[in-house]
Amino acid sequence: MYNTILLVFAICIMSFTLTAQETEKLTNKEGSNYQFTVINDLEATPVQSQGRTGTCWTFSALSFLESELLRMGKGKHELSEMWIVRNAYHDKAINYVRMHGNFNFSAGGAFHDIPYVIKKYGIVPLSAYKGLNYGSSTHNHSEMDKMLKAIVDVVIESPQNRVLTPVWTDAVDGVLDAYLGEKPTSIEVDGKQYDGKSYAKELGLNMDDYVVLGSFTHHPFYEQFVLAVPDNWAFGQVHNLPIDELMEVAEYAIQNGFSWAWASDVSESGFSFRDGLAIVPKDPSTIRKRGRDNKYFSDAGAEKIGDAFSQPVPEKAITQEMRQVAYDNYETTDDHGMHVTGLVKDQNGTKYFRVKNSWGTGNHCAGYFYASEAFVRYKTMNIMLHKDALPKKIAKKLGIK
Repeated sequence: MYNTILLVFAICIMSFTLTAQETEKLTNKEGSNYQFTVINDLEATPVQSQGRTGTCWTFSALSFLESELLRMGKGKHELSEMWIVRNAYHDKAINYVRMHGNFNFSAGGAFHDIPYVIKKYGIVPLSAYKGLNYGSSTHNHSEMDKMLKAIVDVVIESPQNRVLTPVWTDAVDGVLDAYLGEKPTSIEVDGKQYDGKSYAKELGLNMDDYVVLGSFTHHPFYEQFVLAVPDNWAFGQVHNLPIDELMEVAEYAIQNGFSWAWASDVSESGFSFRDGLAIVPKDPSTIRKRGRDNKYFSDAGAEKIGDAFSQPVPEKAITQEMRQVAYDNYETTDDHGMHVTGLVKDQNGTKYFRVKNSWGTGNHCAGYFYASEAFVRYKTMNIMLHKDALPKKIAKKLGIK
C-alpha cells in the first residue's frame, strides 16, 4: 500500500512537471506580461559582440551564412567578420578616391558587401583571422576609422605633384594590417591547407544564390535598383517588392527553415534591446527615452521607459505610404544589421520575429530580441536570404530562378 501511494505521488509530480514545461512561455524580460509561443525557431551560431565598431553589417550577414551552413548540413562554422571588414575597407578606399571624396567613407557597409568580398577574396574561419591586433580582447575601431579617413582625404586633397602616387593604397593597407593584422595567405583547417578562395569553395556557399529585397515606391516594383543609403558604397542592388509581399517572404522563409539577414532602423522609441522588444505603439507617447545611443548603435543604447515593454499594446497599422514617407524624411535610416532566426506569437496572436543581435548577451534574451510584425513592416530597409526561400509565385515575378 505504501509503495502504491509513492507511485501515485511520483506520477502526479511528473505530470505537474510536464504540464509546467508544456505551458511555459517565453518572454522579453523579467517581470514582463508578454507571453510568446514559438512558431518556428532556427539554429544559429553563438551571439557575438561587434564592440565599439560600425560593423554590424558583417556580423549579421556572416551569422546568417553560418546558419545557412547549418541548414545545408555542413556543420557549425564561425567565419571571420574582420576578414570581410579588412577587404571591404581596401576597396571602399579606392572607390572613395575615384569619387573625389564625394561619397561616404566610414565603417558602415551593406549586405551586398559580403557576397562581393567572398567572391573576390574568399573567406576564412574566425580562428584564422580575429582582427584584434591592437592589444584588446574586444573590437574598437575608433582610432583605425579616423586614421583611414585621414589617409584617403589627404590623397584626394593633396596629391603628390598633382598626381596620385602608385603606393597610396599601401598606406591604407598598412593601417589595416596594423590594427586588424596581416591577411593570412594560407590557413589550415582539419589538416588541409586553404587560402580564402579555396576555403570559400570548400564551404560550398554559392554567393549567386543570395538575393537582397526591399520595398520602396520611388522605383518600380518587381525590378532591381541601387538602394540610396550612404553605406551602399558598392552600389548594390535590391529587388523591389510591395510591402505585403516582402512580409510574405519574411514569414514564409522562417516557416520553411530559412533565416535571413535584416537591415533596419533602430533609432525608434519603440526599439529597446534592453527590454528585448521592437514595437510600434499606436500611442507613441507611452514611451519615454532617457540617455542617448552611441554613434554606431553598438550597445544597448538609450533607456526606453514605458509600460508597452511589459504588456502588449495596440500597434500602428503600417502602410506602404507610411514606409516611404519615413524613408524620404530620414525618419527611417539604415542604422543596423541583424539576423532573424525565428517566429513567435504573443498571447493575443500578434506575431514577432526572433532577432539575433551583435551587441553581446547582456539582456534577458541572451543577445536576442523580438520585433513585431508592425515594426518589421515599418522599419525594414532590406533583407538578404537564399533565393530558395522565396515563394515560387514571388520568385517568378522577380525573374529569379
